[in-house]
Amino acid sequence: MTTPEHHWWANALVYQVYVRSFADANGDGVGDLEGLRQRLDHLDSLGVDAIWLNPCYPSPQHDHGYDVANYFDIHDEYGNLDTFDAFLADARAHGMKVLMDLVPNHCSSDHAWFRAALAAAPGSAERARFYFRDGTMSDCGSDPHGNPPNNWMAAFGGSAWNRVGGTDPQWYLATFTPHQPDFDHTNDDVQAMFAEVFEFWFDRGVEGFRVDAIAPVGKHPDLPDQPPVPEGTGMLQITWENEYTVFRPEGHDVWRRFRSTIDAYQQRHPGRDLMMVAEAYMNGRPELLADFVNDEQFHQAFAFDLMLSPWVESELEKAIGDTLDILRRGFVPTWTLNNHDVQRVVTRLGREAAADPSSATTNALEVDTSAVTLDIGLRRARALISLAMAMPGSLYLYQGEELGLPEVLDIPDDRRQDPVFHRTHGARIGRDGCRVPIPWTSDPTSAFGFSKVGPGEHAPDPWLPQPSWWGDLAITAVDGDDTSTLELYRAVIAARREHATPQGMHGAVIDLGPGLVAVRRADLVAIVNVTNAPIALDLSDPHLEIAMPVFASEPTEMHTPGVIPPNSTIWMLS
Repeated sequence: MTTPEHHWWANALVYQVYVRSFADANGDGVGDLEGLRQRLDHLDSLGVDAIWLNPCYPSPQHDHGYDVANYFDIHDEYGNLDTFDAFLADARAHGMKVLMDLVPNHCSSDHAWFRAALAAAPGSAERARFYFRDGTMSDCGSDPHGNPPNNWMAAFGGSAWNRVGGTDPQWYLATFTPHQPDFDHTNDDVQAMFAEVFEFWFDRGVEGFRVDAIAPVGKHPDLPDQPPVPEGTGMLQITWENEYTVFRPEGHDVWRRFRSTIDAYQQRHPGRDLMMVAEAYMNGRPELLADFVNDEQFHQAFAFDLMLSPWVESELEKAIGDTLDILRRGFVPTWTLNNHDVQRVVTRLGREAAADPSSATTNALEVDTSAVTLDIGLRRARALISLAMAMPGSLYLYQGEELGLPEVLDIPDDRRQDPVFHRTHGARIGRDGCRVPIPWTSDPTSAFGFSKVGPGEHAPDPWLPQPSWWGDLAITAVDGDDTSTLELYRAVIAARREHATPQGMHGAVIDLGPGLVAVRRADLVAIVNVTNAPIALDLSDPHLEIAMPVFASEPTEMHTPGVIPPNSTIWMLS
């Protein structure tokens, strides 16, 4: 067996595409695969190695693809299998691999299996694929099945249990929303179906999967009541405190079966280098990460510590150190600063509370609501991506971050679509603000280039509204501007390839003094000034002797040798 660093994914730069919001080729206000196919040159100009597609399977879109109705086809708004095959072929021609998004915890309530389960009787084979259980006595004592089987709460608000209705005594478990019933992975049919899913997409040329929401996969067989949670636990955090459904031993059996399927396929197809990367928020728990990333389960798992860290020296150092811990276990980190579930980093780091250690969180949906200063947030975001690019391991970008897009916070309530917003009755604004269709041009008549329209035509409103100033950040508006975030991304990606990747899989946090966060990777040292004032480096420090600067997140401000401007990053190479 080769060591992880010899695999393509170990150092890969992966670009996440939220298909619905990337590019709309047919002018209906919804992104599609043909739109993505027509915009591959942009990804080529960045220098990415692979593309991760958010779920593009058939879905009623109650949770925009994370409610899968059919794992073996393409959602009709996005195209069809022929469109997918054409996109994949073009991606390969650009030297990019394609990863799909796999949703194992649940399917859509429109899935044929679940419709059959609702039509079947309690105790049937159809219901055995899910978690159907009899209800308990109602509070008033008039209905023997009027209360849920236990007290579990849903991750997006409300009870995790939903009554079948009528005279049926049973309820079904849905960890996220009623539209997303949980699979029971101890069921033979479920196990066989997911093995077929891997085979189907590998046969089409997909090289791996991001595996969604691994934490609740696998339940305590008795489904006991959740113990009381600490006072002050956020409404969207209660689910993740449930020891009977989060990071259960039963889940490891699922991942071992998945890995066995991948390894067996790879043995039958020499030359393929397949992988799966886990999505789970295991911040500050490197030992838990190691339980999932090993030769029997996941090849990688996202490290969200850095993404959710406050802009505080000690917090950043801990986030980096905990993540780098996996190196000594023989595996490689997977970094990211943005995704479709969390407020964009420009906004997060621009918040008034960003420099407060108490603002640390492990739940991306329980967001801080303090005031935002975007210019500070953008500067810190540029510094943080420059640090992340220097790290060993793979790095995932989220569409639009290369433009410095902030979160869109003022979407009207009647245009919000995220079930988090609706299930909490507006108490949590949800994730729509990071999913707004990205701007390609400054032309508002084409939804800032998002929708393809003919001469004199006006694009329909996109599925989520764009702000009037969106065109100021469009690709055509900033392309070629050396001070733009787009050009910073192109430069730091090139620097990563030239200076960081050749340093191998080494990395450690080092102490260069107050206000500085520094990581050494063999001969490369990346240093972040997390303060609002310049800091002079001690160039006599053994880590910096005979080192020369080779990259800076704010190069126009590097006038004084050995001085790092505020909220910025430099790389030193010896």
